[in-house]
Amino acid sequence: MPSTVEFDQLADPFRQELLGYCYRMLGSVDDAEDQVQETLLRAWRGYEDFEGRSSLRTWLFRIATNACLRALETRGKRPLPAGLGAPAPDPDGPLPAIATDIPWLQPIPDSLVTGGPADPAAVVTARVSLRLALIAALQYLPPRQRAVLILRDVLGWHAAEVAALLDISTAAANSVLQRARAQLASITPTENDLREPEDPADRALLDRYAAAFETADIAALTELLRADATFEMPPQPAWFSGREQIARFLRSRVLTEPGRFLLLPTSANGHGAFATYERTAGGPYVAHGIQVPATDGAWVTGIVSFNDARLVGTFGFPKEFSQDRATAAAHRS
Repeated sequence: MPSTVEFDQLADPFRQELLGYCYRMLGSVDDAEDQVQETLLRAWRGYEDFEGRSSLRTWLFRIATNACLRALETRGKRPLPAGLGAPAPDPDGPLPAIATDIPWLQPIPDSLVTGGPADPAAVVTARVSLRLALIAALQYLPPRQRAVLILRDVLGWHAAEVAALLDISTAAANSVLQRARAQLASITPTENDLREPEDPADRALLDRYAAAFETADIAALTELLRADATFEMPPQPAWFSGREQIARFLRSRVLTEPGRFLLLPTSANGHGAFATYERTAGGPYVAHGIQVPATDGAWVTGIVSFNDARLVGTFGFPKEFSQDRATAAAHRS
């Protein structure tokens, strides 16, 4: 058995790819990190039995796949609010209770899964395959279909490689893939799937969005929203659809005064995002969550505000900033 240092040197080149794979499978950065650790621990303990019949990468992915499939045996899917029912009819009406019992989908920092040198086309593919809409849709596939689709269509494995990993025939692997593709196509939109996530038009749009949100400029914010935009805010199960509905909700419940919120740029799920902070009465700005707006270059098409203060730490941000907005804003760069 190699020492832990020796094994880490062998496995480290695959850690980021394994994390991205486990995240796509599980829809949670916390669960993904747990399963990567479990994978590497099992691999280290079993390394003496690794006979080299496949590459180390393939062997690690076999262990990771089995770890994720075991984890999914006892866990339900991780949804977003829009996956649970119709939008709320009245932006001014009462909201349902916060649903802390639902294992909500989580965002993942791009820095954890798309960094490092790589072919530019591969980087774009990796970012596109992390979009929240796709990750949410993947959660509705049976676990083995999910694994086959990610391995084939995201990671580019050959059918024979996937078949060997899952101990099934190549024909069976192809059949599983076709069923997964058909089901995925029925539950996720395909528009803009191939857009470059770092398009300058999207970045400019997000800058305008952040400025309007921070200054509570509802009129400016409304102008940025596509007519059929959506607004979700897990763990709140209610969500809103349509430009006017979203504007009414934000005006009455969220953007009640300029300067209430501070948005600091980051990136999540292959797209520009924001770490959000809320001003406390006479105190600092405290962590509020992570916002991931979706854009098409011309409009903001959807906003998912993950209102979980713990997430800001995952994205490398502090729990709070001083009341001095200029000091906080310095972290934008």
